[in-house]
Amino acid sequence: MVGECVIQSDIDLEWLLKARVAVARCGEMDCAKWWNTDGQLGPLGTSVLQRGFPRTHHFAQARSVFAAAAAKCSEVFALPGAMTLWWLGEDVEEAFDLQWEAWLDRAGEWKPFFEQIAQVKSDDLPKALVQFGLVDASQIARAETLNLDASGKSLRVPAAPGELGDTSALLALSFGKGTPGKPIVPYAVGLP
Repeated sequence: MVGECVIQSDIDLEWLLKARVAVARCGEMDCAKWWNTDGQLGPLGTSVLQRGFPRTHHFAQARSVFAAAAAKCSEVFALPGAMTLWWLGEDVEEAFDLQWEAWLDRAGEWKPFFEQIAQVKSDDLPKALVQFGLVDASQIARAETLNLDASGKSLRVPAAPGELGDTSALLALSFGKGTPGKPIVPYAVGLP
């Protein structure tokens, strides 16, 4: 596909964008109250940012909530070298940033997705991820077996080299172990 960035990984960057947006939306103050954005990915955020970014406002909304979510996660739990949904290593993040430009060029194609995300008004993250076709039943079953770390603030996701896509799905799903107002930070170690 023209404009697509290919990296040496099994992760689908379009999937990653959608998963990050879904987790970001579910974590907002008007849903699970995990990070300090209130409806930024909802209709209110659209009405505010659309004036300044008429064509790319959805991506501006997403970028700002990603930053808030990543900052909150670092505040709650930080392990040097660990990967989270918001940081999957230098190569993936570089490819994601390069792909961002291609997505901006096709911003209109993303409008239906962002409009559907704006309608999410629940803290039921697994349900939202299923609704958008981002996870499957086997991933949900595996995520359900994972337990919080002793601190109750983090959750280690098992990772295997070459399975970054599946690990990322578990990272996204595991945010669902948080409760309203109390985020947990899923992380993985040992991936390249």
